[in-house]
Amino acid sequence: MNTGTPAPDSYYERIDERHYKPTAHTGGAWDPDEQHFSPLGGLVVHAIERHLAARPDTGLVPARISYDILGRLALDECEIRVETIRPGRTIELIEAVVLIADRPVVRARAWLLATVDTSAVAAGPDDLLTPPQALTPWPMASVWPGGYIASLDVRPLAPPRPGRTTAWISTRHALVAGEPSSTLASYLALVDTANGIAVRQPPTAWMYPNVDLTVHLHRQPEGHWTGLDTTVTFGPTGQGLTSTVLHDLNGPVGHAQQILTVRPIPDR
Repeated sequence: MNTGTPAPDSYYERIDERHYKPTAHTGGAWDPDEQHFSPLGGLVVHAIERHLAARPDTGLVPARISYDILGRLALDECEIRVETIRPGRTIELIEAVVLIADRPVVRARAWLLATVDTSAVAAGPDDLLTPPQALTPWPMASVWPGGYIASLDVRPLAPPRPGRTTAWISTRHALVAGEPSSTLASYLALVDTANGIAVRQPPTAWMYPNVDLTVHLHRQPEGHWTGLDTTVTFGPTGQGLTSTVLHDLNGPVGHAQQILTVRPIPDR
């Protein structure tokens, strides 16, 4: 992708109904010439919501969104195809496929569930994180390269520790230039950052990219901050797991899991 001109204050620019051009702000942490998956994950939700908006409102809301990363996310034009796999009045399954150069690189599925008033029985952990306004920004770009990391406002509750960090993430950039995105799409556009806030080993010596992301929500997030209470575990045979309790300013909203492929970086 030609990035010789200044990037707009957004992660993507729309080309047509299904095609998007990434800006330099999507540049990846493992390879700045690739897209970081985090904003692409939000773009997928944005595309799903546009698909749903083209029909009568059913009142269903996303409760689980799973992404499988199938290949290299080149910093190039992408296409998102969305279809309803399992229609229903109270439960529905939507699938989105991201293609770059006509090759599928991400396959995502979202379960939508009916909204019912269950406030009388709502219960669960309700711990509130220290609000971001009371915290000091952390220069995450001192650990990771790439335009996406450079675009973030990261505010940890305490100094990051190997394999364990809780932090708020926000950005001033729009998801798609010139068009509004929902709170959910903007929130999920930051969730994949979890794998980078709790560095267990230096990324200059070890690689541990995630091959998937699964998000479960027990309520819809609110506001402009994504809270990540993250633990990273490395196993003994090359697999790892990044587990995150997701928060907004009102408390927990769900969980995220990322499977990692862990391997040393070859000597150059």
